[in-house]
Amino acid sequence: MAEPKTRLPDSRVTPRFAGLCSFGRYPLLTDLPDVSTLDWAIYGVPYDSGVTYRPGARFGPRSIREQSQYLKRYHLEHGVDVCEVLSLADAGDAPAPPYHPKQALDGVIAFADALPTNARLLALGGDHSIAYANIMATWRRLGSPDEGLAVLHLDSHLDTVDEVWGEKYSHASPFVRLVEAGAIDPRFMMSIGIKGPLNAAADLDYGHDAGINVVTYDDWKLKDGDRRIRDFVRRLERRPTYITFDIDCIDPAYAPGTGTPSVGGFTSAEALILLRSFAGVNVAGADVVEVLPDRDVAGNTALLAAHVAFEILALDAISDR
Repeated sequence: MAEPKTRLPDSRVTPRFAGLCSFGRYPLLTDLPDVSTLDWAIYGVPYDSGVTYRPGARFGPRSIREQSQYLKRYHLEHGVDVCEVLSLADAGDAPAPPYHPKQALDGVIAFADALPTNARLLALGGDHSIAYANIMATWRRLGSPDEGLAVLHLDSHLDTVDEVWGEKYSHASPFVRLVEAGAIDPRFMMSIGIKGPLNAAADLDYGHDAGINVVTYDDWKLKDGDRRIRDFVRRLERRPTYITFDIDCIDPAYAPGTGTPSVGGFTSAEALILLRSFAGVNVAGADVVEVLPDRDVAGNTALLAAHVAFEILALDAISDR
């Protein structure tokens, strides 16, 4: 049998509750003798100054890492040993000083730019404003193509408000800024799981005018949303696609640890099934954001976030089959 591309401690020799806490117990980037074949660099962004309601997601990356200790390597439904196929490493945390949003996000981009250029980037947030940084860094390492990235966006909220309280780089605005920069192509963006009341009907205007596809939770659950998602995924073909997963798309009964909870959403099982339906997507980068440990007493939200990240890695592991 071929050597696995990612070496993990043997859990029957070294307990999962022992040792340094890296994501999934994957090796630290600094411990790898050769990074030239690295497939994914996973890093934290402990930043939440972009929130518009409840802070605390700056502690999300640490909590997700802790709950990821019980991740296992073989994906049952996809039938793939993720660590056998992919070279994975925990690259630590990006510096993200909390006082100046744009300055902080530019610092995250600089950190990500310095990671091995052959690796795709998986960012653990932090609030959803950090998607701006990781998508920009992903787009840049692809050569900043004129054809922006496609995006699969799972969220309760559209995140297409131009500004809040005079700030243009909050978690309400990342996709507006990214469209302006050319880093994403809104005609190849789908926002899935949108739900709850809006401030005004006009909140829908930006996405509609830009060509963003919107599938509400009710569309998915009760109407033709699942078919629309599958048709969209087929239309992507091999186009580089970024997956951004805001944990608040999950009903707070299953994921209470988030800063802007919205009731009536996906169960944890539904979200995993939905992610698995993206099989065949050319995953160019990803993030998992908005985990707020203070509201996550049992660790359920961070545990789910760790599994969401693993599901995304598994999509890449099966992409060449």
